[in-house]
This record gives sequence, C-alpha cells and structure tokens, in this order.
Amino acid sequence: MEHPESFYREQLELHRVASKRIFKQMSLLSTLRLLVFIVTAFSMYLSFKQWQFAAIIGVVGTVVFLLLLSKYTDLKSQRELHKRLVVLNENELKIASGVFHDRPDGSQFQNPKHFYSLDIDLFGRGSFFQYLNRTTIKEGTRKLSGLLLANNISNIESRQNAINELAKLPKWRQFYSGISLGVNVEHSADSIIKWLKEYQPFLTSVHLWLTRGFSVISIVLLVLGILEVLSMSFIGYWLLFGLIITGRYLKQINNVAQHTEKAKDTFKQYALLLKQIETQEFTSELLNLQQKKIASEHLKASQIFSKFSKALDALDNRNNLISAIFGNGLLLWDIRQTYHIEQWIVKYANKVNDWFEVVTFFDAYNSFGNYAFNHQNYTYPHIINESVSISAKSLGHPLLNAGKRIDSDLDILKSEFFIVTGANMAGKSTFLRTVALHIVMANVGLPVCAKDSKYKPIRLITSMRTTDSLTDDSSYFFSELTRLKFIVDNIDNDNNYFVILDEILKGTNSTDKAIGSKKFVEKLVKLNATGIIATHDLSLTEVEAELTPVKNYFFDAQIINDELHFDYKLKKGVCQNMNASFLLKKMEIV
Repeated sequence: MEHPESFYREQLELHRVASKRIFKQMSLLSTLRLLVFIVTAFSMYLSFKQWQFAAIIGVVGTVVFLLLLSKYTDLKSQRELHKRLVVLNENELKIASGVFHDRPDGSQFQNPKHFYSLDIDLFGRGSFFQYLNRTTIKEGTRKLSGLLLANNISNIESRQNAINELAKLPKWRQFYSGISLGVNVEHSADSIIKWLKEYQPFLTSVHLWLTRGFSVISIVLLVLGILEVLSMSFIGYWLLFGLIITGRYLKQINNVAQHTEKAKDTFKQYALLLKQIETQEFTSELLNLQQKKIASEHLKASQIFSKFSKALDALDNRNNLISAIFGNGLLLWDIRQTYHIEQWIVKYANKVNDWFEVVTFFDAYNSFGNYAFNHQNYTYPHIINESVSISAKSLGHPLLNAGKRIDSDLDILKSEFFIVTGANMAGKSTFLRTVALHIVMANVGLPVCAKDSKYKPIRLITSMRTTDSLTDDSSYFFSELTRLKFIVDNIDNDNNYFVILDEILKGTNSTDKAIGSKKFVEKLVKLNATGIIATHDLSLTEVEAELTPVKNYFFDAQIINDELHFDYKLKKGVCQNMNASFLLKKMEIV
C-alpha cells in the first residue's frame, strides 16, 4: 500500500487543481448563459409583432439556457466534491500530526454501566474514538460506537479481512465520504423508516388514470386554444376544474409532502452512497455479504432510491406558485406524484431498513479501513485457540507519539492474573489502557499497536474510574462496590472476560483496603478470571506466593542526581521505589 502521508499530499494537490480547473469552466458557462439570455431577449423584442416567431425564439433560447444551466450545475457539484476532498486530505494530515482534539469526541456514548466505555479513554476529548472516527452520517457514528462497545468475540478474522480490504481502497473510501458530506441531512433514518412502515395509501390506480386522461384533455384544449378553434376562457374554466379536483385531496397530499420533505435529502444521499457500494468489487466475505443485501432482481437499490428521490423532487415543485397552479390545474400533478410515491412505499418500505443498514455499515467500516491504512506498521492479531490469552511483542498505546512511546512485551495466559505495582507516573494506568485498547481493537478486527500479537478472543470488563452519584444518592465507595459486584456476577456466568482494575477500594482506609483487595483477587482467581490489577499497595503482591495463577509485575522509577527517571518498561517482580514523598518535597509542597 502507498504511504499515507504521500497519498494524502498527492490527493490534496490533485483535488485543488481539479477545483480550479472546473471553476474556470463554470465562469465560461456563466458568460455563455448571460449571452444566450441577452440574444434571446433582444431577438424576441425585434420579432415581437410576429408572436409565433417570437415564441419559437423564446422556447429555443430557454432550452439552450437550461442546458447551459444544467451543465453549470453538474460542474458546480463536481467542484464542491473536489473541495470536500481537499478538506478530507487536509484533515488527515492534521490528524497525523496529532491535531484532532477539535473533532467530535463521542462523549454521548459514555456509559458508567457499560463493561468498559468510561474507563479506557474510548470516548471523550483526546480519545480513541475522536482519533478514529471518520463517519459522515449520524447513523454511521452510532454504528461505529456500537461496534467499539459490542464486546463481540466471534468472527474476528472476517472483520479483519473486511477492514484490510477497505484499507487498500483509500480513493474509494474518500470518494464515498466526499459524496456523503455533500448532502446535509437533518432528519434521522430511523424516523423516516418508521413513517414509511406505518404509512397507509389513499390513492388507487383509478386516480392515476384520472390524471393521465385529464392531462391529455388539457393538451388538446391548449392546442385548440392556440389554433383559435376554442376560446381561451374555456381553458381557464378547465384549469379551475383541475384545481378543484386537486383541492379534494389537498389535506392528504400536504401530509405526504410534509414527511417526504424530511426524507428527500436522506434518500438523495443514500442513493448516491448505494451506487458507490454497488459499483465497487469486493472480495472479503463480510463486504460481499453487505453488498448482496442491496442486490435486487431487476433494479439496483441505488436506482430504486434514485427513482423515489426524483418522485419526491417532483412533488416538491408544488412549492413553486406557477407550477402549483398550472401543474395541478392542467395535469393534476400533485395527485399523480403522490400516487407514484405511495406505490414506491407499498413496494419497498420493508426493504428500506436493510438498505439503510448497509450504508451505515460502510460508513462505520470506512473509519476502520482508514485507521488500518494510516497505521500500516501495526499488526492484525493472530487469532489462536490455545492457553495464551494475549502474547504481544512491543505493545504500545496507539495514541502516544510513536517517536516517544515506550513499548512493552506482554505474555499472559488464560486464567492468569497480574498484579502491577509502580511509583506514581511510572506508566501503570497507561499500560492498563494499552492492554484494554488491544482487546477492544482486536475484537472489532483492527490492527493493534504492536510488532506481533497472538490473541485468544476474550471480552473486556474494567473498573478504573468509578464515580459517586448524587442523582442515585450513592457514595463513591458504594458505587465502587456495585461495580465490583457487576464484574463478579458477569464472570460467574462466563469467565471468558479479561478483567482490568486500577487501584480498587479507594474509598476506605488502607488496612481495610489491603484486606478487601486481597480477598477480591482471591475471588477472581477462584472464578478462573484473567486480568490485571494495578496498585500502590505492596502487601497485595504477597498473594503471588499463595496463588499460582497470580504473577507480580512492576514499572520502575529511580531517583538519580535528585531527579526522577522512568523507563516505562513492564518488568517481572515488585516495585521497590515509590515517589510520593519525593515529589511532595521536589514541588515544595512539604
């Protein structure tokens, strides 16, 4: 694969050049449109006394003007797409340099009752989600957060293959995102789907034939009027009759128009995105499966969506006063378009949800593919079925600067439990979040920040940031006990969880904490749990001598020439150097 930075710089320049080129073409078309308008208006003025000839000039001029306008509109859309792609590539270069804290951080997805969402910097400012997320639609953002929170350990290799394939399609992913960002959607797909499924049609095929017959009669009357065979006043009465017929259904049509106005932009956006999915050739099982969901015997899903979108646009013409009067008075336009919309709903309402889900899936997975493309030096964990839980070489935190990051090896067997000690700021908490992110990333199918990783799929459960709750009238200590019970209850039902704990029982005195922590670790070992606990309490390390599955590890801190030094390396054994009193003195607090 191409180097990410080179790719983004190349695409940035390419789209900038294309945007400037198209702008010049648009300027030329604007000048031509003005000339056509002037020439047409002047020619009609000169031939005004021969109104038939003037009318022909007016029609020809209008057609040419509209053709130029259509071409201008197409070019404008192309230029806007190039401008969006310029921004996308600029953003990628900014994020690669560490500037991403202004992006949506997914704080709304944090849930203290979830297995791990609050503890591991998955959401919030500076979070993994904020760094990863490239979704372009609301449903895609929710889908992405749901995948990160799923704790799903099945079919990981299938997800790895899908993400790896998308990583190799950077142009397709960017084009997909660029198109999606071009449509501003205010209303959720869920609300639209709900309306479609609950809608009850009020028009029948009789109404369609009524509009067709009425339109034919209107055309005949207009021709007779132009030929002066029939008085134009009669056509006026006929137009009034058409408006009366339309008025009979005005309330129901207004109700349809109100809802379709909300759906119009969404369907326009999804039609474009479905077309991108349909026309791309995928080889991985998961992406092929999604592609098959939008396959149809006759028309493609994008064509079906586009057809509906055009019907919505046609009904939207009622907002133009002239179109509303003459369209309904002579063609019963609103009745006809509403009939087409209703027939589409009857035929496809139950399939829309599946099509929407496919678009949402690709929107979320494009973020994964983008991440894998940006981190080609990361490794996809080898999924194993052995006694090993995680065996990772040079495991690091993916959000830390690669030039400064210190990596560690991790080898932990199934049902082993590590007690990690260390001085303040020595790297314990960062290490816990590194291991947690390895599990989350591995489970969703992402490559992890390591040179190599062997991984037996396991769910994650943590207790690292317990908070008190004034709303629930619960103290910090009670909240922590509730969290620990949540962990035990889940492991009791299924011990295939990796438990990560950071300094538990902080809400009680040191003696009670030491006793309680020891008993809790003993309980976890008895349940054959796998995991890591970080603590400052060195007495807890004595459990290693009593329980075979327990292993002691530490992060070191040394005071050299009255300065603290950390190597941030995970080591076997117990930490011997604590630094709280040194830091108090160093900072002149005591």
